[in-house]
Amino acid sequence: MISRQEYEQIREEALSYLEKASIVLSPQEIESFEVADFGLGRIRELGLQLVVYVNTDRYCAKELILLPRQTCPEHLHPSVNGVLGKEETFRCRKGTVYLYVPGLKTEDPKAIIPDGYSEYLTVWNEIVLNPGEQYTIPPHTAHWFQAGDEGAIVSEFSSTSTDENDRFIDPRINRMPVVSD
Repeated sequence: MISRQEYEQIREEALSYLEKASIVLSPQEIESFEVADFGLGRIRELGLQLVVYVNTDRYCAKELILLPRQTCPEHLHPSVNGVLGKEETFRCRKGTVYLYVPGLKTEDPKAIIPDGYSEYLTVWNEIVLNPGEQYTIPPHTAHWFQAGDEGAIVSEFSSTSTDENDRFIDPRINRMPVVSD
């Protein structure tokens, strides 16, 4: 759970990242802007901010905003109602993103693991994305990612997104934000 005050503070900080990158949002997009703390109460370490531009039964486009060294926990996108899980392409727009997927374990990965969280990270093949670089994640692929020291903005292009169905390695995670007053 995240407090309303912290939610608004993180929201404004993330929106300022977009403004500094000259990424303009419509009033409706600003209104629907999401701060996800995953129910862990460690938003600056384990969290994600995002805006969905479009999400239809065919495709989805989003902007993902990560604060400095903020980690989106490991998860995968399963099939839902007989529809293949989400395939997504991450394109780094600003900052550096360390993306981890299945494969050979990277020696000396660049991510800084949040205290007490290593047991929930199982894939260690590191893909480093800098502005203008992209990587496509197939359906049903475990992955997690972390921003570098300056934070990051990632454009996500994917098949239909059903975030509420994402499967996280950490069983404590609640994907949909709960904000308290």
